[in-house]
Amino acid sequence: MPHRVTLIPGDGTGPEIMEVTQRVIEATGVAIEWDVEEAGAEVIEKYGTPLPPKVIDSIKKNRVALKGPITTPVGTGFRSVNVALRKELDLYACVRPCKIYPGARSRYETVDIVIIRENTEDLYAGIEFEREKPETLELISVIEKMGKGTIRPDSGISIKPISVFGTERIVRFAFEYARKWGRKKVTAVHKANIMKYSDGLFLEVARRVAQEYPDIAFEDRIVDNMCMQLVQKPELYDVLVLPNLYGDIVSDLGAGLVGGLGVAPGGNIGDHYAVFEPTHGSAPKYRGMYKVNPIAAILSGVMMLRHLGERERGDRLERAVAAVIQEGKRVTYDMKPSPDDPTAASTKEVGEAIIEKLLKGC
Repeated sequence: MPHRVTLIPGDGTGPEIMEVTQRVIEATGVAIEWDVEEAGAEVIEKYGTPLPPKVIDSIKKNRVALKGPITTPVGTGFRSVNVALRKELDLYACVRPCKIYPGARSRYETVDIVIIRENTEDLYAGIEFEREKPETLELISVIEKMGKGTIRPDSGISIKPISVFGTERIVRFAFEYARKWGRKKVTAVHKANIMKYSDGLFLEVARRVAQEYPDIAFEDRIVDNMCMQLVQKPELYDVLVLPNLYGDIVSDLGAGLVGGLGVAPGGNIGDHYAVFEPTHGSAPKYRGMYKVNPIAAILSGVMMLRHLGERERGDRLERAVAAVIQEGKRVTYDMKPSPDDPTAASTKEVGEAIIEKLLKGC
């Protein structure tokens, strides 16, 4: 019986990336019925929203989605579709593998870490107060009356909630992930030395949950030190679990260690639903040029296949991707020694190269 999967092409370069990704996934021989749904900046005029309700309905019905990048305006406009999906579907765990494939442009030889980011709380919870609004001034007044400090009246304010519930389930998710995939260590990342009641809670709960998993090593690191450690000696780390904001930042750092966002897949997973997507943006200036690297989206498809129980097909697809990267001939400009390299492949050509490797038995 075929798997039914919601496919969200996205906007900008998303549709061309996902067109290639879809073909590559189908080349593994997996049976999938794609339920294609529109979302993003380009559908606002049509639906009045970047995230039509039928997209949510489709994912709830199919339980699994593969999504292309979607544009999020900076500073103005609608809030992130990605954040809205995570909230609506309670996709509380963002899983971002950062793995070096031989041939990738990196300063390192061995990096294989998985960053697990809490997706629903922290400063990304969306609890914000705009500067000089009456409710903002009222909040500032209450804080000052409580003796919690002085805040300038022209301040904007974002609230950072971290709960026992949210921390327990993300840390437990990290340990269960480590067990399932044969990982040896989980590192909790925080700033508990400064934010004692939010990050301090995160660390306290992480230490308690870790005691339930004596077979998995546990340690913690302060986030700024963690960034330095990852740059200096990434080989010491395995699974990292972090609150939302730190997880977002460290994920991009991890992508930089292994060759960039073009090879950085991701999955947003909850107890009932999962959405897999590349971690890079939509790059609208390249739209229609078939220039952008599809490998992050294809590796997100590898994650999706494994999630669907198609582990052997997922493994074969990853081996095919690794073979194309190692060969270094048919890869996009970002994976060449120079971005102006005339031999750089198009998005479609990368997909064709991966399909050839699959057909040759990778």
